[in-house]
Amino acid sequence: MSDDEFPPRVLVLLRHATAEAPTGTPADLDRPLSPRGHAEAAAAGSWLAGKRRLPDEVICSPARRTRQTWHDVASAVADGGTDEQIPAPVIRYEPAVYRDPADELLELVRGAAPDARTVLVVGHNPQISRLSALLASDTGGELPPSGIAVHEVTTQWAKLSPGSAPVTERHQPPVT
Repeated sequence: MSDDEFPPRVLVLLRHATAEAPTGTPADLDRPLSPRGHAEAAAAGSWLAGKRRLPDEVICSPARRTRQTWHDVASAVADGGTDEQIPAPVIRYEPAVYRDPADELLELVRGAAPDARTVLVVGHNPQISRLSALLASDTGGELPPSGIAVHEVTTQWAKLSPGSAPVTERHQPPVT
């Protein structure tokens, strides 16, 4: 089967929501979301549900704030107002999402399940914004907390390469 015969895939890159200041937190990995961050993540999940950008696979940093972002997004997606049964995605907590550069994050995405139609990566800046720029061959700017970049992927995950996945949508959830 050629790449042209593969159905379009979607890569959603999500920067974690606003975290608490590090004061009193023993390690950066343990920083929790702020109340505003929880609201941002829920708004991001509602937007993804409204756009039907429901992940088959999630690649998430093991940091507390990214795990909390994913859980808030997942709750909002589940409450997305649809009556259809949404299958639970495969979730991979990958330390590389926390510490590695964009080209190594690309390797993680290349390892997504071949049948996954939508992959969501929940990560940190500057890496998540750099991965978006690497894939789209543009600088699109840094993703703000809870910012989303949606990339169109027209090849197999394993063949994803720099410049091959343009950004089709961006979103920054409003918080009131």
